[in-house]
Amino acid sequence: MTSREIIRKVVERDNPPRVGLTFTDFNGQPRIRDTVGIGPAALPSDREAIWEDDGKGGEIMVDSWGCTQRRLKGRIRRGEIVKPAITDWAQLDSYQPPDIANPARYEHGPQAREEHADKYMLGSLPGCSFNVARKLRMLENYLCDCALYPEKVRRLNRMVNDLVLQQVEIYADIGADGVFYCEDWGTEDSLMINPQMWHEIFKPDFERLINHAHSRGLTVWMHSCGYVRDIIPPLVDLGMDVFQFDQPELNDLDLMADFSDRVTYWCPVDIQKTLQTGDEQTIKAKAREMLVKLGSHGGGFIGKDYPDDFSIRTDPLWQHWAYEVWRDEGKYNSAGKLAIAVRRGERG
Repeated sequence: MTSREIIRKVVERDNPPRVGLTFTDFNGQPRIRDTVGIGPAALPSDREAIWEDDGKGGEIMVDSWGCTQRRLKGRIRRGEIVKPAITDWAQLDSYQPPDIANPARYEHGPQAREEHADKYMLGSLPGCSFNVARKLRMLENYLCDCALYPEKVRRLNRMVNDLVLQQVEIYADIGADGVFYCEDWGTEDSLMINPQMWHEIFKPDFERLINHAHSRGLTVWMHSCGYVRDIIPPLVDLGMDVFQFDQPELNDLDLMADFSDRVTYWCPVDIQKTLQTGDEQTIKAKAREMLVKLGSHGGGFIGKDYPDDFSIRTDPLWQHWAYEVWRDEGKYNSAGKLAIAVRRGERG
């Protein structure tokens, strides 16, 4: 069975032979990687992203959306928005977003699909709406706007969402299997906005994206950092297919388990708690717990590594311990039950 077939069965909870795995190489040796990503290519007409010295120990750059970013020199690759593209709501009508849905950006798509026919292909989106819109206004302005000018926020969100839906069409035509986007909604202890405000302003765009992707035969995968417990249930109800959480313990494994018969989780061991212990037995025990709680419905779990050990100051070996557990123990019997759960008489 190919990786593509395995992930399909994992997401559909249709009794795959094993859990899904998406790991990078370790010590020069390949590990199982069931997915492959695809995104828009640059065009000759694109504005070149040039970082320039700002004279204050940092560098600034104007990105493709027209936002000015700043970063510390030599410290990090990405910057934070210091000047938004839309400084005044009067500019919204004349604002021109980048042509991310230009078909010329995806001419490599058919060849990539052919070269990776055995992999589950995910098309990259810049967000649902929030991840881009908050930058166009700058986060602190945007959060105030949600309370003061909700209709303007809805207009801005819909402009972004329209572009994203055009990308969905392109990925479907290429033959991708799903779409993936990052949208960080949580702080360390709460949703970034009041849950009721999320329902009123943002839920409609999530519903629109999910429904459109499903109508084209694509699954929807969403990454979010932080505490997002409040929006797990409504997003599951909307039909979200996969949640990618790097902090699963922050979102409560037991709560996540309550929805594991309806949604798939794509996670490393928690990068702020478990992984930071650097303890082999602790990490392996948590990896087994995640298997049982999240993958016991004939699928529903994809193990992964966090791609940047340097930034979180961890040893790649620590993540490899989790990989060994998921690779060796994340197998299903003919009845769709995890072998580890059957042996221990646990959930599933």
